[in-house]
This record gives sequence, structure tokens and C-alpha cells, in this order.
Amino acid sequence: MNVYVLVDNKVVDLRPPGMKAEWGFSAYIDAEEPVLMDSGQSDIAFRNMLIRGLELPQKMVLSHGHYDHTGGLMSMLRPKMKLYAHPHAFLPRFYKGVHIGIPFVRERIESVADVVEVSEPTEVVKNVWMLGEIPRKYEEAVLEDSYIVVEGKKQEDRILDDTSLAVETDKGVLLVLGCCHAGLRNTIEWAEEVVGDEVKFVVGGTHLIAFKPSELPEIIRWLDAKVEKIAPCHCTGLAYEFVLKEKLGEKYVMVGSGSVFEV
Repeated sequence: MNVYVLVDNKVVDLRPPGMKAEWGFSAYIDAEEPVLMDSGQSDIAFRNMLIRGLELPQKMVLSHGHYDHTGGLMSMLRPKMKLYAHPHAFLPRFYKGVHIGIPFVRERIESVADVVEVSEPTEVVKNVWMLGEIPRKYEEAVLEDSYIVVEGKKQEDRILDDTSLAVETDKGVLLVLGCCHAGLRNTIEWAEEVVGDEVKFVVGGTHLIAFKPSELPEIIRWLDAKVEKIAPCHCTGLAYEFVLKEKLGEKYVMVGSGSVFEV
């Protein structure tokens, strides 16, 4: 079972050559039926996918509606492709007055792909679950001074559309994160409830960058007792990746654009 990181903020492996990075995230989940998750913010994810020799799957999932996960959508969408997303993913959203939502109107997206709205846990392909809205018991990673526009009115943006993919494997659950605004611990516990098995492997953006250094030790201790392997990237923050490496040792795996996370 492999997860190909198509886009991350960094490149950490020169094989294959030509991989590029950008601020964003995209992944190809090589399940029995492959699934794309997110598209980065430009066509780099698509180009990296071609370099990897991967073909576009028929199904794609949006982790949430931020530009750095959706800006490359139109380079990847194809007729008859199903695009799974929470209804809030398509809302106008702003951070410090700047639009950070999907940079395409919904009608343009729907002119190419079949949009499937998902707010509850849904098995998008065999053994791959889109988690829907994630209950928030522990810390969450929302953005200060941000809002969404619902029916013409501003509302605080708690990024309720933030979701992840839980993949059932014979070694435990593999969790693929986009940005994890819903919170890492919340997401792991919800994935375990949805799938009915323990999360052992994690790859993707953890958004630990949102927390103070003093808040990390508790989260890391909790993680250490849970997972066998974790590959945090994108919005984790490079400094915090080094902290995870120091504290988690061999459980930590560095990944970037072009990396393959193996289970």
C-alpha cells in the first residue's frame, strides 16, 4: 500500500528527477481503486504525477476548500470523474481580508466533473473512507481573523469541511491528511471510530504550526503511544518536523514532493 506525495512544500528525494514543490498538498493513494486527494495550488501536482508515471484516477477527494489544496483542480479534473467534497468547501472564505478559498466557481468545476457532497463518513472506494465532518474533542487548528460567506452573511470559519481519508490495511489504518484543521488527535480518534480499527500510519499536513511550542509535548506523547509511522509535511512547519523527528525517532518519516510513503 503506497501513498505518493504529489505536492508538498519541499522536495526531499531527487528520484525521480524533475519533481517540483510549492506551498500546498496533493497525494495519490494507491488503493485497490486509486484515489486522488487534493490538487496543490497549481498544475505542479499534475506534472509531478506524470513524472511518476501515474494515471489520473476516476475519483478525487477534497480535504477542504483552501486554495493551496484546490488551485490545481482544473488541471486534474476530467469528464466522468467524481469529486467528493463537503458542501462548505465551495463557500467564499477569507483570511485577514484575502480570499483563500477555491479559485474557481462551482459551476466551472461541475462543467467537468461530477461533484458529490459529503458531510458524513463515506467509503469512496473499497477500504478508503472519507471521514466527513470530524467531531472536535481536543485542540483544533483554525485560522484567526477568518470567515466564510453563507447566503451573503459573514460567519466565523471553523473550517468544518476539513476532513481526511482513512485507508483500511492489514497492518492497521493509514490516515491521509490534507491540513488537519480539525485537529490531529480528533481526526485520529474519529478515523478509528469510523473504520473500527486503530490508526497506525499517518501521512500529510498536521497543521501543528498553529500551536505554541509549549502545546506540542502533550500532543507528541499522545502520538508516540498511538502510531507506528508518521510522515508529517506541508502545514506541520519544518521546525516542528524536526521536533517530531527528535521525539519520535524512527517513527518519523520525512517526505516531500515525489516521496512514496509505504505501509
